[in-house]
Amino acid sequence: LAVGWESGVVAAWATSPGGCELVQSTADCTGRWLSSVPGNLRGDTEELLLGDNTIQVLGNASLLSYHQLRHLSLTKNRLELIEPAAFLSSQGLHVLSLADNLLFTNYSLTAAALSALPALRTLDLAGNRLTEDMVSVLVWNLSSLESLSVARNIIMRLDSSVFTNLTQLLELNLEKNYIFEIDQAFEGLQRLQRLNIAYNYLPCVVEFGLTQLKVLNVSHNVIEWFLALESDDLFELEVLDLSHNRLLFFPVLPRQSKLRSLLLKDNEVSFYQRLPNGTSLADVTVQFLLIDGNSTNITTVSLWDEICHSNLSSLRLLDMSQNQVWYLPEGFLAQMPSLTHLKLNQNCLETFHLSEGDPLAMLTELDLSQNQLVELGAEVGAGDILPNLQLFNLSTNRLRMLPPGVFTYTRKIATVDLSRNRVDLCPQPAVAGEVESPPCVDIRGVETLTHLSLAGCGLRGLGGHPFQGTSLMHLDLSDNHQALSGDLEWLQDLALTLQVFLVRLDLSQNSLTVFPTSLSILKLRSLDLRDNCLPALPTDVARTPLGKNLQEVYLSRNPYNCCTLGWWDALQRVEGLHIPDTQEVTCSYASRTLSPRALPEAVLRSCRWPTADLALLYLVLALPTCLTLLVAFAVVFLTLKQKLLKMVKSRCGVSSPY
Repeated sequence: LAVGWESGVVAAWATSPGGCELVQSTADCTGRWLSSVPGNLRGDTEELLLGDNTIQVLGNASLLSYHQLRHLSLTKNRLELIEPAAFLSSQGLHVLSLADNLLFTNYSLTAAALSALPALRTLDLAGNRLTEDMVSVLVWNLSSLESLSVARNIIMRLDSSVFTNLTQLLELNLEKNYIFEIDQAFEGLQRLQRLNIAYNYLPCVVEFGLTQLKVLNVSHNVIEWFLALESDDLFELEVLDLSHNRLLFFPVLPRQSKLRSLLLKDNEVSFYQRLPNGTSLADVTVQFLLIDGNSTNITTVSLWDEICHSNLSSLRLLDMSQNQVWYLPEGFLAQMPSLTHLKLNQNCLETFHLSEGDPLAMLTELDLSQNQLVELGAEVGAGDILPNLQLFNLSTNRLRMLPPGVFTYTRKIATVDLSRNRVDLCPQPAVAGEVESPPCVDIRGVETLTHLSLAGCGLRGLGGHPFQGTSLMHLDLSDNHQALSGDLEWLQDLALTLQVFLVRLDLSQNSLTVFPTSLSILKLRSLDLRDNCLPALPTDVARTPLGKNLQEVYLSRNPYNCCTLGWWDALQRVEGLHIPDTQEVTCSYASRTLSPRALPEAVLRSCRWPTADLALLYLVLALPTCLTLLVAFAVVFLTLKQKLLKMVKSRCGVSSPY
């Protein structure tokens, strides 16, 4: 009987309408245009995926056959109603996804159905046009919930009544609503660890006191202030995301926390102890007037002193990019001895100072790009400066030099980006009339350096072995017209000193008119020649060490000649070579721009005929000349024949038979 029943089920499964796919105990009926739940699937199905269908009602009998159901997904249907008894046969359900439906229409009846799920752990109600009152009704009896998403609804205000009974909740997602006010909505959620309120309209966060919370995401709001509760309690907070807000000041953080990541990107943060006009706000305080019903509370905050009382010893990542920081207060970084990633790009910094005494011994990434740096200060002594630094981004500043020996003590430096600065590499040739040699950056002997970008630096020259002693694998020299338009002997030096290491070279945007012959001996894997003035590449490029090792080459936006594309055909035949911008490569013929991949036959014939016509022209020109000379020689010979014979006879003394 068991075998016969199993065979019947398999047969029914194979011919069941909708064509669901079965993998072990999972039935996948996604995107089958189903208007109801299939009733002929296996009875031991534990996971039923019905997303992207047209189901409008989940009836009382829809799930009667599936007593072992643990996971049900009905996302992206047209679901308006779940009848009260729909889950009575599936009370072991742990995960229920109802996102992107129309549950706002009959939410009270749907709430009755949900209340029959005592084991429900995860519920997704995102995208159902729910208000805060509807949400409160829907989750009222779901005390077993551990994860709840009500993202992408129309919630505007939260108070203590919305999530009252969710005592087991660990994760709550409220992103992309219209929330502008929160009044003690989370105080009863004693186990809550992850809270996402991103993409809302919160103007501030004050008296933050959720000590049990580990991750708080309030990015993409309109927050101007973040003030933690004045308390010596230990906060479990590890990640705080305040990015993309309107913060005016550095947030007032909990005094004791486990904070590891602080994200402040894209705000209006600045420090106000020292102002550009020389005044000080060191003793200035700000008073916050907090009105709650009939009670009024005034909180006085000293904006800088309050930060000093926060314990940031566990902080690993600080992202303050895209703010208005023009200096860092004294001792600011001293509070962060565990910091490994510091992002200060896109600010207003004019100076940045490094010294042996800095507590940034653990720092591996420092991004100071897109500031107004004119000076990078460093006290170079016997000790190490940033000994664990691996990535140093200084691009798009106003630097002309770096402190001598700054890389000597960064023992692990691998990537340096100096692009868009007016720097030159050492050594620089002495300029007549100058007592001192021009300022330059010395990277010689930095053995760990593998990636270097000097794009758009206006390099004056690259002589004197500037890369000697490095292990460069990726070198970006794009947009350096002056250095690459003249003598290119430094490329030979590059080949000699970096042959073993260099794998990627960027020479784009350099107005090259001739392919540098020194490139041919480099065993590169990637070469970028875009945006130059090259009419052609060497015809033997595919047979050189460069051509044999290349795996990737960029060639577009050059004025190639359509009649000299032998090099192009040769590259097409190189096995393993990829030209990512093939579709953008063009050539010119008679003021026309064509694709070398499919040249018209007329163009190919025209390109061949000039060579044939030239040979024919030479032949036509040479033939009359040769004939004229031959006739002239014959006439002269016949005219002087007797005289020549007598002359020969008289000189040789031999009797003539004539």
